[in-house]
Amino acid sequence: MSEPVAPPGGEKRLRIAVLNRVFSPTGGGAERYSIALVEQLAQRHEIHVFAQQIDHQWPGVTYHRISAPFLKPRWINQLWYATATWLATRQGFDVVHSHENTWHGQVQTVHVLPVKYNLFHGRTGWRLAMRWMKVLTSPRLLAYLWLEHVRFSGRHSRCIVVTSNILMTQMANTYPVTARALRVVAPGVAIVGDSATPALQLAARQRLGLPEAGYGILFVGNDYRKKGLETLFRALRQLPHNTWLAVVGNASQIPEFRAQAKAADIEGKVIFLGALNDVHDAYVASDCLAHPTLEDTFAMVVLEAMAHGLPVVVSDERHCGISALLTNGVNALILDDPKDTKKLARALDQLLQDDLLRHRLGEAAVAFARLHQWPAIAHQQEEIYFSVCKAAGCVATGSSS
Repeated sequence: MSEPVAPPGGEKRLRIAVLNRVFSPTGGGAERYSIALVEQLAQRHEIHVFAQQIDHQWPGVTYHRISAPFLKPRWINQLWYATATWLATRQGFDVVHSHENTWHGQVQTVHVLPVKYNLFHGRTGWRLAMRWMKVLTSPRLLAYLWLEHVRFSGRHSRCIVVTSNILMTQMANTYPVTARALRVVAPGVAIVGDSATPALQLAARQRLGLPEAGYGILFVGNDYRKKGLETLFRALRQLPHNTWLAVVGNASQIPEFRAQAKAADIEGKVIFLGALNDVHDAYVASDCLAHPTLEDTFAMVVLEAMAHGLPVVVSDERHCGISALLTNGVNALILDDPKDTKKLARALDQLLQDDLLRHRLGEAAVAFARLHQWPAIAHQQEEIYFSVCKAAGCVATGSSS
């Protein structure tokens, strides 16, 4: 556990509702972000989590399971969840903090690109007309757009939190009315350590059933295609024979990508670990992280790998939010085109073959991660809670002296 959040000085203990459909560390970066904040802030406030899937226990946190009679189609379940949590949190809470596409909650955290942006960005003329036809004939898309519209309509006094500066720009361009309400609270890490010793690395490989020898590349992501695993497979074919790849993430996608690995004749070099409750051993067991993502508003996995002293190869800021904070060749190797197999293979080969480069980038990664730890991030979130409460007249602040 990281250090507790220190009291900001005199404010009262808040009763906070946190909305997250899946409250599990295997859910993905957004879920781990929400969990980390809850763990930090539960030391200072009364936290209530409202979720349909709960795989988490923490002292001082009260869990409320929301029913899920309509898991599919997902858009109906989203409407159900939004309605159920609205009814459950209308009274008795100082702050309602939603990480979901809902119409209620004074604090809204946005982890992904808006649906409206994905549907319409860059489309004009007949392409825009065709897209509108698709939307108007799709109850699913209409539901998501409506939820997003009421969430970001500006009719309510609320704070909209985004995880990176690039996402803030995209949000402001897509929903200009949100510009004044936007705040950036980037993800953090709980523990920062040095690169693993050879003995620790070997032990971690043995625990996970990974090859004990050779160079290990780590890939972590729940959407294998969006995170660039196909390009990484092609790059792996160009790397030395003693290089292998560990894949952590959504187990449901393993059969499809195992078939791809077999077709590419790299099946023996790819180890699928599935979803892990704790990715610590995977970071310790590896020599580097490859994240040639096509779309990530931040990429917590990159920061987590850096906190373990792993050098990282990552897509540039057009594709990955954290890269706006990184410097190519100083604390990461940054790809200007995540689909360029040759550039990815060249970067990985350079990293794995050059011990000095790997060591230097690993040290710089740790230094970077130390600047992004959860206690400080939680303070930022707590200040937002108090500001929205103060605006609503529900918090009486006092002096700590």
